[in-house]
Amino acid sequence: MRDTTSKRRRTLLVAAVVAVLVTLSAVAAPLASARPAHEIPVAPATGDLSGPTTDGWEDVPAATVPLASAPSSVPNADQTSVERVHVQAARGDGQLHLRLQWHDATRDVATNETRAFADSVAVQFPVNTSSRPPIAMGGPTNRVNVWYWSGATGTEELLAGGAGSTTRFQNPSVNATAVHRGSGENATWTVVYTRDVGASGANRTTIADDGDVDVAFAVWNGSNSERAGRKSVSEWHYFPFGPGPEGPPYETVLWTVAGIAIVGVVAVTAFGVHRARGGMR
Repeated sequence: MRDTTSKRRRTLLVAAVVAVLVTLSAVAAPLASARPAHEIPVAPATGDLSGPTTDGWEDVPAATVPLASAPSSVPNADQTSVERVHVQAARGDGQLHLRLQWHDATRDVATNETRAFADSVAVQFPVNTSSRPPIAMGGPTNRVNVWYWSGATGTEELLAGGAGSTTRFQNPSVNATAVHRGSGENATWTVVYTRDVGASGANRTTIADDGDVDVAFAVWNGSNSERAGRKSVSEWHYFPFGPGPEGPPYETVLWTVAGIAIVGVVAVTAFGVHRARGGMR
């Protein structure tokens, strides 16, 4: 009887260890990779990021940013076609690189015909990074710095303080390169923006290393007659240039949940051992 009891105890102990390991792996996997909502990771710039298809981008994590039709009074404002944009960000050697990619079946780069509109994309930052402006092109007291690329006109750096208030920077601090690849529904636009982190000037967003920076995106599909206020836009997201919440608090949550799981497994195992003893008497 004692041998049978010992065997049962050993079996329960092994089962408990296996259960703990399985629980830890199940809990740790999602939490270890967890990221706060609306955060877009910023990786160190370690490879060649000079163009949309250079190899360095393979090591930069991407965030999928949902898009929806912008609230607007222009005709057919709710009939937009781009539902998401994939965003990558890397910082190094005094520069910030952003890579945006989205599906677009057609390459629209000409506007010299009636009802012809170019594919475009924009990245929007608050001028004052300590507060979040209205999402629709900022406001009079909280303006936005916009990096705009169009298939027809190239890159522009803009300042806006509300709808219809856009002005161009005479000396833009950002440049962009773009490529359209593929065909049909699998075709994509890929645009890479590059800006010197230390670029300064009135009404230009400061990209510091001690705080988060809000960012929003907009995409226009020219073949769908999208232009001006008819566009797909995101909510505010942010780049975690500062310390951020992704460090110790997430580790604390991870180990707290794991600890609770272990206690639960041990308690169930102990109860099983107790019952096994009782059944052998």
